[in-house]
Amino acid sequence: MAWFRKEKKPLRSAERRDIAADVFVKCKGCDEILYREKLVQNLQVCPSCGFHFRIAADAYVELLLDEGSFEELDEHLRAADPLGFTDLKPYRQRVEAAERAGQKEAVITGTGELQGIAVALSVMDFRYIAGSMGSVVGEKIARCGRVALERQAPLIVVSASGGARMQEGIYSLMQMAKTSVVLARLHEAGVPFVSVLTDPTTGGVTASFAMLGDVNLAEPGSLVGFAGPRVIEETIKQDLPEGFQRAEFLRRHGMIDRVVDRRGLKAEIALLLRHMGNLWESPA
Repeated sequence: MAWFRKEKKPLRSAERRDIAADVFVKCKGCDEILYREKLVQNLQVCPSCGFHFRIAADAYVELLLDEGSFEELDEHLRAADPLGFTDLKPYRQRVEAAERAGQKEAVITGTGELQGIAVALSVMDFRYIAGSMGSVVGEKIARCGRVALERQAPLIVVSASGGARMQEGIYSLMQMAKTSVVLARLHEAGVPFVSVLTDPTTGGVTASFAMLGDVNLAEPGSLVGFAGPRVIEETIKQDLPEGFQRAEFLRRHGMIDRVVDRRGLKAEIALLLRHMGNLWESPA
């Protein structure tokens, strides 16, 4: 009965299918193997467990603003090297490396429309030196806030940052005060400010504009805090609660207002802006 047995032959190289290494990606939340194209279509949110992968700043611009409405502001601004910082790796080299990778700075600012509502938008980019806040980042966000004030348009800031940029020293810390003053003026004028916290939002960014929103939203699972958990544990000599500094933990303890799935973020912000600005007649 040899004819019922199929002889096993090794695949020849011509018969093998070449599969690119980045076709599939492993979810960090549930270890599910995901088809990358389907993940992109789902806004980089795992369909199995809801884990939110990090996305770039321009992806948030595309996600939040109506198609064709975005006009970038101050794209010419670039980081200087006021301290001549050379420890470990010269600051100028870090800036040049980030620019070669395609990022102009750690924040994109501009104006546009969100479901027909005119807004000013700032989005931080973690790919540029860990989204650190230097003098250019603070200046661009402050200018964006002033545009919002002049146009009486709501301000939205999407944060993703490791904190103040150490290579600029005191210049980076001054941005905390600069951005906070602009937000105070918006508050006095009754112009809404919505802060969106993504993973991670830490350091001086958390200690300034990121937590000053009229409404503070966060994506699920986002790490939000000032110092990191390890530093806190070493300082207080105690174990931290499970989920400490994650968005859901902060929501339960009153530090943020809502944890919002990325796929519903635009609709959620539109609803809030219509409520705060009495814009219910605007089209959905």
